[in-house]
Amino acid sequence: MNAFWASTEASELPTRISNTTPTIWAITGIAVGIVIIFDLIWAWLRRNHETSLKEAAGWTFIYVSAAIIFGVTMRNWESSAASAEFFAGWITEYSLSIDNLFVFIIILSRLKVKKEQEQMVLLLGILMALLFRGIFIIIGAAVIERFVAVFFLFGAILLWTAYKLISGDPDEDEWDESKLIKKLRTRGWSTFTVALVALGTTDILFALDSIPAIFGLTRDPYIVFMANAFALMGLRQLYFLVGILLRRLIYLSKGLAVVLGFIGVKLVIEALHGIGVDEIGPVTVPHISLNFSLGVIVSALAVTTVISLRKNPKEPDPRSHE
Repeated sequence: MNAFWASTEASELPTRISNTTPTIWAITGIAVGIVIIFDLIWAWLRRNHETSLKEAAGWTFIYVSAAIIFGVTMRNWESSAASAEFFAGWITEYSLSIDNLFVFIIILSRLKVKKEQEQMVLLLGILMALLFRGIFIIIGAAVIERFVAVFFLFGAILLWTAYKLISGDPDEDEWDESKLIKKLRTRGWSTFTVALVALGTTDILFALDSIPAIFGLTRDPYIVFMANAFALMGLRQLYFLVGILLRRLIYLSKGLAVVLGFIGVKLVIEALHGIGVDEIGPVTVPHISLNFSLGVIVSALAVTTVISLRKNPKEPDPRSHE
């Protein structure tokens, strides 16, 4: 029983434990802080302007390029394994964020947030999400170091989420006002503030899926944080870019179900290895490499995206939904 709950140094558990130095953490913190300050200033200066498609496309390209450059250069100051872990985590988190983006569109539409206020409310909501996820990452990393069995829990969460994505109605709205939001509205809180609370609380629910998913790919809290940071910081401009396109990605949830289901199974397998179970009867518990995981993630998302775009349904803009 003690072996079941004890920490482990087994190499079979998801990749490396972090060897990121305090200097790298400090440099990263300063860099992220500078980006946040710049984003806040830019959003404030543009607070009375509606974001154009060209502007959103340009900033999305910059954020995606920055993530790719970061991942590639990790080979120089970390390792090839760290680089692969980052890309697997970033692609997974970015894809989950895109799927969650549709819920953000519904929230801002239902709350009737002014177009001119969307940039600022999205940025502040994303910063809240980054703060919450940072807390979850710290807690998750500490728990993983002490308890191998947490991978069984993470795996179960992801498998259940995958099941819900597969069995759910793709056209069903995924957000309903909570009692808190209704109460804030009846008490006369501003639309901006209510929308900010709605985005922040909604992302806490999203984090319950995304954090276990990335811990199934890496144990390095630095990589987990950076993958989330790059996925979230580019989300604001992506909101303005793909609002209509999201309606065409009708099978994206199915691709995400495959990804989350795969990572869920991988977590259970890693947990079995962690407690010393290498065989179950005549069946050998397999080892799943990171490269294979990355291949599954990219393939599942690419296939479902291509199929969705080829079907090309004539769907209305989700911003117009009441």
